Amino acid sequence: MPADARDLDVAAELFEQSRRRLFGIAYRMLGSVADAEDILQEVWIRWQTTDRHGVLEPAAFLATIATRLSINALQSARVRRETYIGPWLPEPVNTEDDPALGAERGEALQYAVLLLLEKLTPTERAAYVLREALDYPYDRIAEVVQCTPTTARQLVSRARKHLASERRAQVATTDQRRLLEAFLTAAQRGDTEQLEKLFAADVVSYSDGNGVKLAARIPVAGALRVAKFVAAFSSHFWTGKSIDWVEVNGQPAVTLSEDGVVTTALTLTASEDGIRRLLWIMSPDKLQHVTIGEG
Repeated sequence: MPADARDLDVAAELFEQSRRRLFGIAYRMLGSVADAEDILQEVWIRWQTTDRHGVLEPAAFLATIATRLSINALQSARVRRETYIGPWLPEPVNTEDDPALGAERGEALQYAVLLLLEKLTPTERAAYVLREALDYPYDRIAEVVQCTPTTARQLVSRARKHLASERRAQVATTDQRRLLEAFLTAAQRGDTEQLEKLFAADVVSYSDGNGVKLAARIPVAGALRVAKFVAAFSSHFWTGKSIDWVEVNGQPAVTLSEDGVVTTALTLTASEDGIRRLLWIMSPDKLQHVTIGEG
């Protein structure tokens, strides 16, 4: 085998060894499997054309490229989302096979955190992901996002402050499942009173459908309003659909399928006060990775 071919084989092997981690970075940054895969493709192209003999730590080098590309992609993605029909939610990913999704820890995977990360600047988001999910030291974060270690520490600190109140409010996974089970029972019965009891006062229901039929185009807020909203479609929404339990983004969820096709993924966030968010993902483009453990 020619030397160039052997060199490319080695490069491909090194890339594959880092692929899951690179996907985990890009997904946490962008909340989209397709966008994360685009980042990986671009990383691979750049890796092929890099003078690899001068790269001492290939995994760190590849992670740096993926993070910087994700920062740029997030800026343009937010512009594209301005034309999205209705609420935009991160794409759900099945995490049963890989609970940490390629990282050291499963941080920045649950919906409550991903939604809050949307409020950060791209650089703050990158610093948080590198620190909390990959356990990067601040000097390395500084190299990746091109700032000083002091600034990197400040970026992570600001991100943590944004997330602190929400993270304290989260309930255990077992309680999440119990609440989702109770919600499904009451929702299928159209039991407004029982639904209202399950909700926190400031509950919000978000439906991500990008214009698909039956998906609400504006969030519904308030315990009584959400209870009436859910009860109103109980007579037809659940008919003919099979409900299956899955784990998406490290938390309990269900899929609703019709004729073998997943039409909805439903999960929630909750506090001690009850269900705080109902998250209905109904956009067909976002339902491809809820029942398989692949990125």
